[in-house]
Amino acid sequence: MSTRPDSDDDARLFREAIGEVRPLKQPRAAPPPRPRLPPEPVQGHLDEARVRDELLTHPIEPGTIEGGDEIHYLKPGQHARLLQRLRRGQFSVRAEIDLHEMTAAVARDAIRLFLDDCRRHGELCVRIVHGKGLRSKAQGPVLKQLTDTLLRRRADVLAFASARPAQGGTGAVVVLLERL
Repeated sequence: MSTRPDSDDDARLFREAIGEVRPLKQPRAAPPPRPRLPPEPVQGHLDEARVRDELLTHPIEPGTIEGGDEIHYLKPGQHARLLQRLRRGQFSVRAEIDLHEMTAAVARDAIRLFLDDCRRHGELCVRIVHGKGLRSKAQGPVLKQLTDTLLRRRADVLAFASARPAQGGTGAVVVLLERL
């Protein structure tokens, strides 16, 4: 480093140009750090959703449910009288969806959306018309089996039973949902 002879003159000129200076006040304390949100396990949620979808897309076993067979279910912990009343048609059906002409994949999504929408609107007794599967040939009633499987796996389904003959008989199911 070389010092120039006029560096003292430069420093003097600088001080004169600036004028009188005053010391800075003590800096304020740094603001407290914002509380960190707990980490969100996004990949874990995605994995669980993928497993749930895989469980719902399992191949349907032909012959497990016949076209004319009645289907019914009562959630564990519910009183047996609830299923009895449902099978006798003692609940008023508030909404209905017809799955005729739908593929299994479309019907799966339609059932999920329908039931979610019904619960949101307080419609707790609904009917799902799945058909009897008369055109399903050796596969058996595909949509009926799908409906049975999906409803059994939903936590918000209290009970379901094949509809009364006037409401569609074994080609439809009446479902009782839990309140939100």
